[in-house]
Amino acid sequence: MKKRISAFLFVFILCLSFGMTVFVREAGAENRARLVDRAGLLDESGQAGLSAELDDISERQQLDVVIVTVNTLDGKTPMQYADDFYDNNGYGFGDKKDGVLLLISMGDRDWWISTTGYGITAFTDAGLEYMSEQFLPALSDGDYEKAFTCYAALCDKFITQARTGNPYDTGNLPKEPFRVGFSVCIALAAGLVFALITTGVMKSKLKSVRFQPQASSYVKSGSMNITESRDLFLYRNVNRKAKPKNNSSQGGSRTHVSSSGTSHGGRGGKF
Repeated sequence: MKKRISAFLFVFILCLSFGMTVFVREAGAENRARLVDRAGLLDESGQAGLSAELDDISERQQLDVVIVTVNTLDGKTPMQYADDFYDNNGYGFGDKKDGVLLLISMGDRDWWISTTGYGITAFTDAGLEYMSEQFLPALSDGDYEKAFTCYAALCDKFITQARTGNPYDTGNLPKEPFRVGFSVCIALAAGLVFALITTGVMKSKLKSVRFQPQASSYVKSGSMNITESRDLFLYRNVNRKAKPKNNSSQGGSRTHVSSSGTSHGGRGGKF
């Protein structure tokens, strides 16, 4: 009888341990989801596509790219909530927990980007400002899928650039492609319109003038009589050289320490 009870307890404990292991693994997998849409801003199709994109970028770049949406910040500031969410849910690659997290709070329409580890290097203050200018218009218009897709693509681009040793920063931000044909057409059209307006105005003022076939008709006889000549100083050439500016305080990322003692960079605002 004792053997049966012992065997039963052993099997029970084994099953319980296995169940707890599975639960912990599943809970950990849920916490590590790179898209956490608690505010319900995306439909199922949008969530699936964006999650796959975030996973692909994160695994390929070995840097977690995360998006979190909530309805309330539970009394925290956007910076505190974003930093704590990242730290408390096991995000980040390597010892320095490399990653970047975009937080959207619908309660007060706040956004914050929190960077950690190599994310602080890849996403400088100037770079985060540039990124926000790209996705905020869509975010403000309520086109959340477009905004998040834009953010993800920019993260991929910024990380790739940082791997070259020259991350996007002040004086080295992405440049918009220059459309030569379109720009030339606009310039020609504007020049033509301006020229027509100018010549039209000038022509309207010449009501008493008539065309003369010979140049002599425009010169009054004996009106030109040179009696004196002299040299006049007209021009001066001055070479100026700009004084070098001290840029030591510009560029890079400002950091702060979260409640868990982890260093973070970041930037945020309203949308």
